[in-house]
Amino acid sequence: MKNTSRSLLSVVLGIAVLAAVLAWIVAGLLNRSGDASAQLAQTVTPALIEKGAYLARAGDCVACHTSHDGGKPFAGGLGIASPIGTIYSTNITPDKQTGIGNWTYGEFERAVRRGIGHDGSALYPAMPFPSYAKVSDEDTQALYAYFMQGVAPVEQPNKANDIPWPLSIRMPLAYWRALFSPAPQASVTSAGGSRIDRGAYLVQGLGHCGSCHTPRALTMQEKGLDESASGYLTGAELNGWNVPALRGMPHWSEQELVEYLGSGRNAKASVAGEMTDVIANSTSHMSDADLQAMAAYLKSLAPAKGPGYQQQAERSAATTAKLTAAKGLTLGERLYIDNCGACHFVSGQGAERVFPRLDGASVVNAANADALLHVILAGAATPSTERAPSVLPMPGFAERMDDAEVAELATFLRQGWSNVASAVTAEQVRKIRSTLEAKH
Repeated sequence: MKNTSRSLLSVVLGIAVLAAVLAWIVAGLLNRSGDASAQLAQTVTPALIEKGAYLARAGDCVACHTSHDGGKPFAGGLGIASPIGTIYSTNITPDKQTGIGNWTYGEFERAVRRGIGHDGSALYPAMPFPSYAKVSDEDTQALYAYFMQGVAPVEQPNKANDIPWPLSIRMPLAYWRALFSPAPQASVTSAGGSRIDRGAYLVQGLGHCGSCHTPRALTMQEKGLDESASGYLTGAELNGWNVPALRGMPHWSEQELVEYLGSGRNAKASVAGEMTDVIANSTSHMSDADLQAMAAYLKSLAPAKGPGYQQQAERSAATTAKLTAAKGLTLGERLYIDNCGACHFVSGQGAERVFPRLDGASVVNAANADALLHVILAGAATPSTERAPSVLPMPGFAERMDDAEVAELATFLRQGWSNVASAVTAEQVRKIRSTLEAKH
């Protein structure tokens, strides 16, 4: 009898807990639903539209909402790979038939900051609304003014997402939103009380840096949306590229961070991979004051845990001396002298703001070598920006080297000078080569 009573009590308690959880989720959904009928509170002026244009740059809206095959700005159609299939970005021009021209401010605000579509459906978190929830009311209104009156309308129907059923069912996304996306806070101000506050606002909000630089849990939410979470900005992987940690950036100065964000290069590195578009479309258009604020905020964070790169003068000098003497070289060392040494030099130090350093480079020392292999095989090029208008290309060596040779070169790069990363196999190179060939 006692066992039966205990079983009934367990069932009752379980039901009570489940009911409490469901009630909490429902309350969260209601708290995050917003008002679709809300109207713009500010008068639309040229200054407000100009402010919205700047904020759209800071948010890099054009990168995701413009197709890479010659699409018009903000007309959508870009395929975004996800674990459940391909999500196509939507038309956010003010076209009344296929874009957002008939949207109220409230509908726009709900989509941007709450992840709720025009028709009330839940948006996929490929749209970084968990980050945009931190954008202030006044800035969201400026964005709406810009997209409605500062962007040319483009009639282009949206593409259907390529996501198989039942993964295409959107109802569970509403619960995801309630669990993992914060409610917008009307009291947030865009200016903040200090330079670091302004930097935090940009990095956490419009910049949505955590979308790429913060690892995700099994349920695909970021492991933290600000510095209060230990996993925030500790690095991740995206589309085969190692995404470095941004916390503290111990090997870069604040000014080097500003230079990198503003021009795609500094004394130690040049941009490559996914970050190239971010700099070309977004950060290179931001003011010096905002870039300095972002750098100050990132430098204020405690560095990510882990061994990381450590300069070892004797090891670096030994590699430099061996390459200089050019005697008894391994295959990887010979390949470096023949293909890389003219630009990156035997010291692996490169040339400031022209050829990036290899000794200590994050792409070289990453736990996953895929990004380095991408660069060796396909090459890279810095974007042309107002602060650095020249394009500096690096050729790809896919046709010049076979898989074994690329593996030997990459292994030397990851273990030469002070670098201490793992060796690379020909099989790893083959996989990356196959991926690149599939894209062409």
